[in-house]
Amino acid sequence: MAAAAGGGSRADNGYGGQQPRRRKGPGALATAYLVVYNVVMTAGWLVIAVGLVRAYLAKGSYHSLYYSIEKPLKFFQTGALLEILHCAFGIVPSSVVLTAFQVMSRVFLTWAVTHSVKEVQTEDSVLLFVVAWTITEIIRYSFYTFSLLNHLPYLIKWARYTLFIILYPMGVSGELLTIYAALPFVRQSGLYSISLPNKYNFSFDYYTFLILVMISYIPLFPQLYFHMLRQRRKVLSHTEEHKKSE
Repeated sequence: MAAAAGGGSRADNGYGGQQPRRRKGPGALATAYLVVYNVVMTAGWLVIAVGLVRAYLAKGSYHSLYYSIEKPLKFFQTGALLEILHCAFGIVPSSVVLTAFQVMSRVFLTWAVTHSVKEVQTEDSVLLFVVAWTITEIIRYSFYTFSLLNHLPYLIKWARYTLFIILYPMGVSGELLTIYAALPFVRQSGLYSISLPNKYNFSFDYYTFLILVMISYIPLFPQLYFHMLRQRRKVLSHTEEHKKSE
């Protein structure tokens, strides 16, 4: 489930994509809204980045930096839920299902794991995926903003399709280690689990569910990672060919 979140990259959401789509773009009002949304989200993740750096300089240690950015992280990561509505209303030509899967996987890790299992918040693995997410989202939302304005600097495009090579495995490693660290506390507390008998004749074991989430990374991560590698070759080679033709 959460493998789609990854630290590295999320599938392009239609505005500023892998290759120009031969379809009508959003109207002027929708474009203005999307620019504002992406600027706000870029600023939000920059706030998180600055918060991490300031906390590190103040403490002189990278341990437990999560608490310094907990509130903005929850706010801006949850704010990504609007991207599902963008697809649903057609102002962004991307798959609603794919976007929902990718967004919800990160929201799940933010709220249902890191927020819900307080004991893991001091784990270094949390900082691992938070740093990967933060760098990724600053680049991603900047990429979308400049694409909407039809003025995309090559450096941002290069960063968008290159840094994921490191950030994606980094983020996924942090996510997996965090879920793994949460398992004993989930088992001990019975968090979110439903036991029989009950009037609904239904049971749910959150501990087992988290294990299944971790297993889902095995088939999903390589597919998404190699997809992005293919897109990188396509996009950057296209850019180089365009530069040579000028």
